[in-house]
Amino acid sequence: MTDDTTRRGVLAGLVAAGTGGLALTSASDLLDSFAPLSGEAWDAADRSLPESVESPYGDASLHVDEFGVPHAEAEDETAAYFAVGYVQAFDRLFQLDLQRRVMRGQLSEVIGEATVEDDEFHVRMDFAGAAEATWELVSDTRAGPLVEAYADGVNTVIEEGRLPLEFELLGYEPRPWTPVDSMLMEKQISWDLTGDFSELRRALLADRLDDELVETLFPRRLDHNYPILGGGAVAGDTTAQLGAHESPDAPSRSEPLDAELTRYLSAFESPRGVGSNSWVVSGEYTESGDPILAYDPHLSLMTPPLWYEQHVETPDRSVRGATFPGVPFVIAGANDRGAWSFTNVGADVLDCYRYEIAEDGDRYRYRDEWREFEREEHTIGVSGGEDRTLTRRKTVHGPLIQREDQRVGVAWTGHTATRTTVAIEAFGRSDGLDDVREATREFDLPTQNLVYADADGRTMYYLTGKLPIRQIDGDVVPGDRIFDGSAGEGEWQGFEPFGQSSWDGFVPFGEKPHAIDPDVLATANQRVVDEPDHYIGVSYATPYRGMRIENRLADAVGDTDPGFHRELQNDVRDGRAAQLVPDLIAAVQEDDEAADPLVDTVDTLAEWDYRMEPDSRAALVFARWFEAFRLRIVEPTFDEADLDESYSPNDWVIATLSSDHSLFEERSRESMMVDALADALDEIDEEGWSVYGDWNSTRSITHPLGVEAGFLDYGTRLADGSRATVKNFRVESAVGSSWRMVVRPGETATAILPGGNSGDYFSPHYDDQFERWLANDQKSMELTVAGERRTQFRGESS
Repeated sequence: MTDDTTRRGVLAGLVAAGTGGLALTSASDLLDSFAPLSGEAWDAADRSLPESVESPYGDASLHVDEFGVPHAEAEDETAAYFAVGYVQAFDRLFQLDLQRRVMRGQLSEVIGEATVEDDEFHVRMDFAGAAEATWELVSDTRAGPLVEAYADGVNTVIEEGRLPLEFELLGYEPRPWTPVDSMLMEKQISWDLTGDFSELRRALLADRLDDELVETLFPRRLDHNYPILGGGAVAGDTTAQLGAHESPDAPSRSEPLDAELTRYLSAFESPRGVGSNSWVVSGEYTESGDPILAYDPHLSLMTPPLWYEQHVETPDRSVRGATFPGVPFVIAGANDRGAWSFTNVGADVLDCYRYEIAEDGDRYRYRDEWREFEREEHTIGVSGGEDRTLTRRKTVHGPLIQREDQRVGVAWTGHTATRTTVAIEAFGRSDGLDDVREATREFDLPTQNLVYADADGRTMYYLTGKLPIRQIDGDVVPGDRIFDGSAGEGEWQGFEPFGQSSWDGFVPFGEKPHAIDPDVLATANQRVVDEPDHYIGVSYATPYRGMRIENRLADAVGDTDPGFHRELQNDVRDGRAAQLVPDLIAAVQEDDEAADPLVDTVDTLAEWDYRMEPDSRAALVFARWFEAFRLRIVEPTFDEADLDESYSPNDWVIATLSSDHSLFEERSRESMMVDALADALDEIDEEGWSVYGDWNSTRSITHPLGVEAGFLDYGTRLADGSRATVKNFRVESAVGSSWRMVVRPGETATAILPGGNSGDYFSPHYDDQFERWLANDQKSMELTVAGERRTQFRGESS
C-alpha cells in the first residue's frame, strides 16, 4: 500500500504545483470548489496525538495498538468517553462532519449546486428534528452524560484546529459537535438500513404490468426452505413465537404516485442489496464446547471504512468492537462476558400516505376536518451559488415530501424519539443473556436480527426494533400499499412523529420472533420465519448466502473452531451458478448453430467449481452472462412498460423462472441463455477482460473526494466473491463485508476492517488492514489494553 513517505510526496507535489499544476499528481481534476492549497496543508501532514490533553471529566489514558485501534482506560466512565470522542475525531473528523452534513441537508454549503437535490430531501425529511427528540429522551438516561462527554472530546479536537487534509482541500472548518449530532448518526444508520419506498414502486409496477407478471417477478415470498427460524438444514432447538400468517395473497393494488416522484424518492433508499451474515453455534458444534459467533455486515465499502474499532476499559465495562464514527458506544463486538451482532431484517417500517389537499395548498383533509400543515421555512446554503429557501411541511403522520405539484406523506419509525443508544450502551456492560435481553427491549430502531452468545454457553436470537401494526376499518393489514392519509388508514397507534411514542401500535416485545439457546442459527437477510404472528415485511434477501451457511454448518456438528468460521466467511461458492450453469451448458450443446467461442466457453464452464475467484475465467463469464440473461428476459417487457433496470427482479426470481412462463413465449429460455452468453463474450472482449478479477476489483471502494483527489482512494486490487456468496462483494454498488469478526466469548476474538482504522491520509493506519481484509486474515481483538500510550487525559486536579 501507499506508505507515509509517498503520501507526503503527493502532498508536496500538490503544494508545489498549486491549483494550476495539479496534472503533476494523481489529483489531476480537483473541483473548482477546492480551496487553493497553501502552506496550511502541511499541518495535515504533521498531525499526531498529543502526549497530554486537559479533560473536564478526570484522568484517562489512551493507548494505540499496532493497527491504530484506540484503547481508552479510565476509572470514571465520562472520562473514558471524553477520550473516545477525542480519538474518534482525531482519526475520522471529516467523516463525522460529512455524515452530519448529509443528514442535516448541509452538503451544498461546501460542495455547491451538485448536492442541492440531496439537501432538499434531507431537510424535508427532518432527520435532525427526530434526532433532537431522541436526545431529549436519551439525555435523562445513564447514556446521556457519556454522550455529552464524547461530544466534548470531539470539540476539543476541533478547537485545537489541526484539521485533516480534506478540510484544507475544501477550505472550511467544522462546526462544534453536539449530542444531537450523535443521535443523528443513529438516524443515518437506521435510514440506510430501513429507508424503503418499495410500496411506491410496487404500485407503479401493478399499474403497468399485469397481476400475474407482478406476482411472478416480484413475489411477496420467495420459494425456498431456509428461513432464519424453522425449516432449513439445521433449524436448531428454538423457542420462537411462531404462528399466524404474513398475508401471502396477491399484492395489494394502490393508485400509483407520479413516476418522477417515485424515482426521486427511490434514489434516497438503502443501497440495493445491502445485507449481512451472522451466525452462532452452541458448544455442541465446537471442539472446545464453547459457543462461537461470526459476523460480517455487508454495507457500503468506502475510504475510510464505515466502521471504527475501539476498546473501552473502565470498572463498569471492558468492551471492544466496531462502532460508526460519531457514535460513542461499540455497536457490534464483545465484552468479557458475551458477543453480539446485528444483520438487517428487511422489515417494513415506513408507510406512505396520499391526502386530499385544499386548493390553496396550505391545508389537508384529515378525517372530518381540514388541518393546516405544520410549516417551517428553511434555507439551504449553496457554495458558489444562490441559497435555496423551501417550506418544510408536516402532517399528523410525519413529513410531507413535495416535488413540484406532487406530494406524499411519510411515516417512519425513526421519526420519533428512540432509545437504541440506551440499549447499545447497556450491551457494552452486560453480564449475560438476561442483561442483553432486557437491553434489547429498548432497541426500537432499526429492525435487526440480533445474534448473541456468551461465556456461560448461552445463545440467543431476537428481532429488534418497532414493527408497526396497521389497520383499515378495524382490520389489520400489511404495509405494502399507499394509504389514504385523509381517511386515517394504516395509522400506528401511539406514534408521535418528532415526539415520544408509545408501543401501543407496535408488535409487543415478547411476540416478536426470537429463539433462546438455539444450537445453531444463521441470518443472511432471508425471511425471518415462514408464518410469523405479525406482518414483518417482504423486502427479504435472496436465500443463497443463508443456504450455503446452513448447509456447511450442518456438516460440522461438534467439529468447529474459530478458524473454521473464518474460513466459512471466506466461502465464494455461488449458488446461482450451481442452479443455472448446467442448463446453460446443455442449451449451448443442443444448439447446432452455436458459434465456436460459445462452445469453447462451455468447456471452461463445465470444469468450473462455481467459485467466484479472481483468476477464474469461468467466474467472469458467469457474472457477465447472468446480467445479460436478466436483460434478455425483462428488457422487452420493461421497455414497453417504460420501466428502467432499477425495477429488475432479484437473482432468485431470474434463476428459478420456469421455462414455460409467458416471458419465454417469443423466444425460449434456452435460446435466451445462448444469446446472453454471446452478449457476455462480446462485452468481455470489448472491455479487454480476461479473468474475474479484471472486472471484480476494488475500484469502486472510493473516498468521498476520490473523483477529484484520487490519491485519497485505496489502491485497486482484484477481489473474489459476489453478491450471492458468503464472502460478499458487489463491485457494481461498492457493497460488501464492511467488518468481519469471529468471537469465542470470554476466550478469543479476531476482526478486520476493509482499509484502516484511521481516516488520516498520512497515518500508517490509513490502509494497513486492506490487504488482510481481502484475504480475511483477521487480527486479534482481545480485551487487553495494548500498544503504546499516546495520550494522557488529565483532570483539573491532576
